[in-house]
Amino acid sequence: MSQSSAITAVVAIVGPTASGKSDVAVALAQLLDQGAEAVNADALQFYRGMDVGTAKTTAAQMRGVPHHLLDVLDVTEPADVAGFQQQARAAFAQITGRGRVPLLVGGSGLYVRAALDDLRFPGTDPAVRSRYEDDLARRGPAALHSLLAERDPAAAQAILPSNGRRIVRALEVGELTGRPFAASLPRPRHVRPAVQVGLAVPREQLDARIDARVGRMRAAGLTEEVRALAGRGLREGLTASRALGYAQVLAALDGLTTEDEAYELTARLTRRFARKQESWFRRDDRVHWVRAPDGRSADELAQEVLAVVTAHAPFPAGPVASAP
Repeated sequence: MSQSSAITAVVAIVGPTASGKSDVAVALAQLLDQGAEAVNADALQFYRGMDVGTAKTTAAQMRGVPHHLLDVLDVTEPADVAGFQQQARAAFAQITGRGRVPLLVGGSGLYVRAALDDLRFPGTDPAVRSRYEDDLARRGPAALHSLLAERDPAAAQAILPSNGRRIVRALEVGELTGRPFAASLPRPRHVRPAVQVGLAVPREQLDARIDARVGRMRAAGLTEEVRALAGRGLREGLTASRALGYAQVLAALDGLTTEDEAYELTARLTRRFARKQESWFRRDDRVHWVRAPDGRSADELAQEVLAVVTAHAPFPAGPVASAP
């Protein structure tokens, strides 16, 4: 066991879906004598009852590591990145106040930036927002994405054509500010000491993991989970109803497609989304990448993540237990 000053930086573990972030975070927490607590940065894991389809970490998988910002919203409530920013930073302060390390874990790039960076959000105008939301309901996300591509090609490139809520927000910001949506995202600058570590999985392996995960979700009862959530207002939720897997299974429950087609589409869209996630984090040169191919355990990866943190944390790394 080595002894030195405690880690005082936030450690962010990022990367695409199915890269193993949650397991690595738990393994890393157990290497730290000072203790650590995880803060969720996956926007869909905010939702109560959305467990199977988000691969939410179970109590057993947490292995005693406290987790924050899981199950904080009903499916009828929209996810709010500005609100998340306040909650995540409050959690960081509480965790460091207990002498522990905050571990920010997730693949929602904008939420990670909101938690870590000097990121201030443009205001909103209910009338403008309502106009675009009505247009979204009437014409669908693809039509609004085409409009966004005309007005702000960079934003359209970064936002999935199926993500109606983000498309509406980008159009609203552009109309209110007269500037591209990206202009509201300032040059990355951490507001407090932080180290970001990305998990890099070879593309073919990541695709296979995603396909296998979708298969496990189906076997674990995602259809039944979506049916139950539909009874709690899932269809009315601006964010939750459009989540990958949930939107496709809802369509199957409504008779618009078959269940087989819904799961095939979920896997295909998730593979595409994973590429966008990795592209987002690759653009940030502050992210230190750790190779996470098949065959490397979470414990092994956690040791390498810890070495990265030790080398790059703004303050000396803290007491850690060496691998057995």
